Amino acid sequence: MSAGSGSMPDGPRHIPVMLPDVLDALLPKPNETYIDGTFGAGGYTRAILTAADCRVIAFDRDPTAIDAGAALVDEFAPRLTLMHRAFGEMQAVIADIGLAGVDGVVLDVGVSSMQIDEAERGFSFQNDGPLDMRMSREGPSAADVVNGFDEEQIADIIYQFGEERRSRAIARAIVKQRNAAPLMRTKNLADLVLRVFHGRKEDGRHPATRTFQALRIFINDELGELERALGAAEKILVPGGRLVVVSFHSLEDRIVKRFMAERAGKADQGSRYLPQKNIQVSPPSFRIVNSRPLTPQKGELDVNPRARSARLRAAIRTEAPAWSTVSGSG
Repeated sequence: MSAGSGSMPDGPRHIPVMLPDVLDALLPKPNETYIDGTFGAGGYTRAILTAADCRVIAFDRDPTAIDAGAALVDEFAPRLTLMHRAFGEMQAVIADIGLAGVDGVVLDVGVSSMQIDEAERGFSFQNDGPLDMRMSREGPSAADVVNGFDEEQIADIIYQFGEERRSRAIARAIVKQRNAAPLMRTKNLADLVLRVFHGRKEDGRHPATRTFQALRIFINDELGELERALGAAEKILVPGGRLVVVSFHSLEDRIVKRFMAERAGKADQGSRYLPQKNIQVSPPSFRIVNSRPLTPQKGELDVNPRARSARLRAAIRTEAPAWSTVSGSG
């Protein structure tokens, strides 16, 4: 999924979210191998490598993050390997490297501070930029979606991935606007959504927040990528290996919670976003560490308001084989 290592919009850059909690859950040890699935600015990776004489294989699908991480690779050589790959591909990468398994996987799900703060990436409407939102800088952009998809498709995306109750009104306004001139800038789209809400903010947030979230999640297949990563982590973690996931909104957290509960033998229900397929009864492949998600302490929120919606869940791999099917659509 994302290229973020402890990051959320509208606050300071490059502060790893819930870092002490992540390290407590991951428990880095000498001579072990860990995966940082969302390298970003390298906050988690640096902390893991500093905590123990271990190895980290870090993933990011954003080429900018990989290029910026070269100095960290040199600093911790030969213990850090950067992979320009999506974290959903970690099983294939580990096989290619020739590793039988890893001792821990940490995922910080969502978009990174670097991406949010760079107006030209088009993730945020705080500063005007091109309507892009592509983490990998490849494939269709947000502009392609709002200017090329039909009204019903746009409404469904905004409702499903943004949980936006006014999705149909927003989609209708988008189609009307693009008939006059294409929507190509983040400010254009944000202003359009604001007009749909008659200039009113809800819960102190700009009304375009959910629409931007929805487009970003859809364009980058973030929920599908998360499902693939969770399934891959299950297959590559050794017995006793730890899975630590920090998520930032309800759609992500729901997927993580359901996956861990299911694999721990505590759940059998699907999701309206990612319905289960071919549910099987198997020995639990994980043991849940914290039944309720950990949340940031007030002290962290004072210095890093981007952490306000973070939720940390952790689980430990059992000796049972990985399940042969992965629930969901991923």
